[in-house]
Amino acid sequence: MDISTLLHADSIVADLGLVGILAILFAETGLLIGLVFPGDSLLFVAGVAASGSAAALLNGAQLSVPALFIGAPIAAIIGAQVGHWSGAKFGRKLFDRPDGRVFNHSRVVATEKWLRKYGTGRAIILARFVPVVRTLINPLCGIVGIPARTFFLWNVVGAIIWTQLVMGLGYLLGERLKGSIDIYLLPIIGLIIFISLLPVLVEIFRELQTKRHHRKKP
Repeated sequence: MDISTLLHADSIVADLGLVGILAILFAETGLLIGLVFPGDSLLFVAGVAASGSAAALLNGAQLSVPALFIGAPIAAIIGAQVGHWSGAKFGRKLFDRPDGRVFNHSRVVATEKWLRKYGTGRAIILARFVPVVRTLINPLCGIVGIPARTFFLWNVVGAIIWTQLVMGLGYLLGERLKGSIDIYLLPIIGLIIFISLLPVLVEIFRELQTKRHHRKKP
């Protein structure tokens, strides 16, 4: 199998089917190799592949709606739990190194700040919609000591919202898509990421306004 298949959502869906989709979702949220996988676009294309027009759009690929919409959140939940467990068990020893390329002290500190500022639940849910962050936050939550029960609760909520929302969008639009789905991917994924980042952007704007206000004070 060509490695490029694992980097393109439509190839994963068409060539690997449901098993491949679930494996990629697990890897992206649970393993560091998941940093290169197409999570949002994969969910969107998977939703299209479950729609009535899937065969025409994806060279005959057709996914079971119940299997996809039940299996995807489960795979995402299990992957994130593995990430949290690995961070809690091995994190400080393996990842808290100044020269670490993926995990280092600055990222641990940044994660602690993120969790304090937005709260554990909101931070974990929002991270699901942000590429790279959704892979790193799970082991980093283990490293900074987020309790397993707390993490599991918000992990489940975040995984369900993320998978059902993005796949549901693909499924609903599946009947309306004409020709290649590639032209729809970037705009839709960009919109999803923008919406998920709105709370963060609002907070950044508020911080800038606060700093300007303090500077104007005599």
